[in-house]
Amino acid sequence: MTFPVLQDKVAIVTGSAMGMGEATAKLFAEAGAKVVVADFNEKKGRTVASEIEASGGVAFFIKVDISKSDQVRAMIDATVKQYGRLDVAVNNAALTPDDKLASEFDEDYWDRLMSIDLKGTALCMKYELQQMIKQGHGGSIINISSVSGFRPQPQNIAYVAAKHAVVGITKVAALENGDKNIRVNSVAPGAIDTPMLRGALEQFGLTEAEYAPQLSLLHRFGKPREVAQASLWLASDQSSYVTGTTLHVDAGYTSR
Repeated sequence: MTFPVLQDKVAIVTGSAMGMGEATAKLFAEAGAKVVVADFNEKKGRTVASEIEASGGVAFFIKVDISKSDQVRAMIDATVKQYGRLDVAVNNAALTPDDKLASEFDEDYWDRLMSIDLKGTALCMKYELQQMIKQGHGGSIINISSVSGFRPQPQNIAYVAAKHAVVGITKVAALENGDKNIRVNSVAPGAIDTPMLRGALEQFGLTEAEYAPQLSLLHRFGKPREVAQASLWLASDQSSYVTGTTLHVDAGYTSR
């Protein structure tokens, strides 16, 4: 059962056409939020928004490439035009981790991943902050990092670098905006059962039973909704004294 802890709040969730973003958008709608489903994948994004509406929630879709400043501004403008304000944002959009050694990394993929996972997150936060500051009643921003932002993995130097940096920019924004009652936090998911993870298992010929114990003290993969619950808490007033921190949703992976 989900309580209406976001009743009448307006929330943007980027990368919400699938996986953790989709679960977050749907959970926020269940919690009473008016949700903006923001993604580059128009077909899947529209489907998610339609499913929210069909379940009695309020949502609309906007196509966005978060690496483009003008598109990010347009996303914020469309949100305010549709719902009148912005209260919550979950910056979740990211590319699949790279798979090259540090000595052999692909420069083109490095640039593309950084443009989404780091610059894109920073751009979203920039314009979300501007809107929240303009409104003058505070807000909550959640940036999705990763356990790779705390415990590096081999063969994904770009992803590890970007996710470390997401934690850093989160702290900077929290420092700068606490006096405006704008809270900025991050969530660091571990091994979550998403299409991205399933693709990696297939790539390396592994099963969940074989791989999960290496990544989880609970010996299973997490569910996207379990990450969404962490974002929901940080988005709600229940976490009103929490800012500048990272909530780990990793079944203890970074504790050992």
